[in-house]
Amino acid sequence: MNPMVNPYQVLPALLEEVTIETAAIKSFYLRPERPFDFKCGQFAALTVPGVGEAPFAMASSASHPERLKFTVQRAGYMTERLHALSPGARLGLRGPFGNGFNVADYYGRHLLLVVGGVGFPPARALLHTAVAQKERFLSIRMCYGARSPEDVVYSDEISALRKEIQLDLTVDSAGETWCESLGVVTTLLQTDQIDAAQTTAVVIGPPVMMKFATLKLLDLNLAPENIVLSMERKMYCGIGQCRHCMIDHLFICKDGPVFTYAELQNLPDIWE
Repeated sequence: MNPMVNPYQVLPALLEEVTIETAAIKSFYLRPERPFDFKCGQFAALTVPGVGEAPFAMASSASHPERLKFTVQRAGYMTERLHALSPGARLGLRGPFGNGFNVADYYGRHLLLVVGGVGFPPARALLHTAVAQKERFLSIRMCYGARSPEDVVYSDEISALRKEIQLDLTVDSAGETWCESLGVVTTLLQTDQIDAAQTTAVVIGPPVMMKFATLKLLDLNLAPENIVLSMERKMYCGIGQCRHCMIDHLFICKDGPVFTYAELQNLPDIWE
């Protein structure tokens, strides 16, 4: 964020469209008063006037700052009120905050995204950025796990994405009509499918999923510096004032949310 910009200043935005992703998740398309330039992996504080605000990563491509997509799970007072809104509502944005993904660092390598549940929205921004320049990568693969077929986010995009990248999908449980994999997302990670020396893995999802995915990748001989984590936990203010997001001496909202595992591996309680 430009240090000369007031971090508390809210940028007005119009809610143009709302789409239903799952029973508890909706996507919100906002048009800010001016382009909201950001880097994939960064986040914004999304404001519902008179209600409050909460931090969410942009799920849309950074190449279209004039129209932003946020995908939000209904999980509390603020998100309940957000889910009740219709197109035409006036919202606000603060940010962008955080460091984002250093996509150029992944050029010339296999890019592997390991994603769980509602980790798909921030992964989507990275995915679209990478696909737009996929000739720069040896390959792009995404392993995505959800609880059930009904909990798969962006299910309408799966077929189109599979024309661009290798996308492997698994769920914890499903009925007889399910024709994809069954099991947690780490079951998709096999030694014979990963060139550890030339792979950068990006892990995004709930903390417990990120922990075991990281351990699996280490077991597959990926170096800690080649495992990239988006640690979107307990963020609120975005500017390191509330201290809710601290891991040891690090502020997730300022120093992250994107870190390599090498930066975090010796710190206590990083998955809590």
